[in-house]
Amino acid sequence: MASITRRDFMRVTLAAGVTSALSYSRVRGANGQINVAVAGINGRGRGLAGGFNDSPRARVVALCDVDENVLEREVQRFKDRGQTVKAYGDCRVMVEDKSIDVVAIATPDHWHVPLAAWSVVAGKDVYVEKPVSHTISEGRLLVDLARKHKRIVQHGTQTRSKEGVREGIEYLRSGELGKVRMAKAINSQFRGPIGRVPDSEAPPGVNYDLWLGPAPKRPFNQNRFHYKWHWFWDYGTGDTGNDGIHQIDIARWGLGVQMPNAVSCSGGQLFYDDDHETPDTQVATFEYDDVYIMYEMRLWTPYPLEGHDNGDIFYCDKGTMSVGRDGWQVIFKDGKKGPGGAQGKDTHFANFLAAVRSRKHEDLNADVLEAHYSAALCHMANIAMRVGRRLRFDADRERFADDPGANKYLTKSYRKGFELPAV
Repeated sequence: MASITRRDFMRVTLAAGVTSALSYSRVRGANGQINVAVAGINGRGRGLAGGFNDSPRARVVALCDVDENVLEREVQRFKDRGQTVKAYGDCRVMVEDKSIDVVAIATPDHWHVPLAAWSVVAGKDVYVEKPVSHTISEGRLLVDLARKHKRIVQHGTQTRSKEGVREGIEYLRSGELGKVRMAKAINSQFRGPIGRVPDSEAPPGVNYDLWLGPAPKRPFNQNRFHYKWHWFWDYGTGDTGNDGIHQIDIARWGLGVQMPNAVSCSGGQLFYDDDHETPDTQVATFEYDDVYIMYEMRLWTPYPLEGHDNGDIFYCDKGTMSVGRDGWQVIFKDGKKGPGGAQGKDTHFANFLAAVRSRKHEDLNADVLEAHYSAALCHMANIAMRVGRRLRFDADRERFADDPGANKYLTKSYRKGFELPAV
C-alpha cells in the first residue's frame, strides 16, 4: 500500500482551494456521475458501498481500510460483480485522489471528524456515519469547516429520510395533539458480554498504528478492535452514541429543539462484568425551556418496552405519538388510535446525492449542523454520567457553565501526525 509523509499531506490540504473548485465543477451538473470512496468497510461500510453503488448516477470507485484482509475481500466482491475499484490502506492518500467527489465514512468514531475534516478541506463532500463526532468541539469544527469550504455533509441518521416518519413528525408539529410536554427516547436491546481478552500482537495485514490514528498509543487487543471498539472511550461513545443517537435525534427533531439548558445522567454496568468501559445502563434527562427529553438505555433487555425496543414516545396534552421500527402511531387520551403509518421508503442516499448536485446544504435531511446537535446530546449524557452531577450548558459558547471538570471532556489530544485542520 502507498503512503505519504505528513508534509505531503499538509501540502494536499493547503491546496484545497484549487481541489475544491475542481470537485465542485465535476459534480454540479445534473447528469454527471458522482464518484464515491468508502472508508471503513468491515461493517456498516459495506452497506454504504452497496447503497451508493446502487444509486442512480453514483458509483463507488475506491475502498479504504487499514485491514488488508478486509480490503482485499471487499475489492474482490466488486470484481465479482464486474466492477474495478481502487484500494487504499491509508485514508490520507485517498483524499489526494482528485477523481473522488464524495467520501463516505464508516470508521470507528474517533476517526469520523479527522477524516471528514481532511476530506472537506481537500474539496470532497462527505457522508459520515453516526455519531458525527467523538467530542462536542470536534462536531463544531466540522460544521465550521463544511460551511467555510461549501461542502455538503450528510449524517447517517437515516430515519430522517423515512417518508412515513417524516409524515408523523409533520403531524406532531401540526398541533393536533396539543402542546408536546416531553419526549422519551428508548434504546432497549440485548448486547451480549465480550468477556476478558489479554493484549496481543495485531493480526497480520492490520496497520494498527493507523487504526489508532489520533487515539493514544496502547497495545492491540481483540476486544478493542472490529466492532467492539464501540465500548471503549478512546474510540467509541458507548451505545448512546452508537444506537441511542437515532432515538435522541428523533426526539430532538420532533420537538424542534437544539442544545439543552442542562443535562443529568446516571449509568453503569448492571449486567456486564468484562472488558467494557462504557455502561450497559443509562438514564439521562435533557432540560429545555418548556420541554424535556428523557433517554433510557438498557443493553440487557431483549424485549420491547412501551411498544418499542428502539423508539420514541412524545407525550402531548391530547395523547401520545410513538415512532419505532413499525412506523408511527397516535393514541389519544381516551385510548383510541389516531393517525399512523409505516416508516416508509428510505431516501437518505438520494437526498444526499441531490444536495451534492444542488450545492445547497439546506436540502439535506440530516445536515452536519443537525448531526452536531444530536451527537452533542450523546456526549453530554456521557459526560454528566462520568462526572456524576447535573450540568448546566451554555449553548452560545457550547461549554458547560463554571465546570472545568466537565469541560475537559469537550475536546481531547491528538497524536502527532493526526491533528485536525484549522478553520
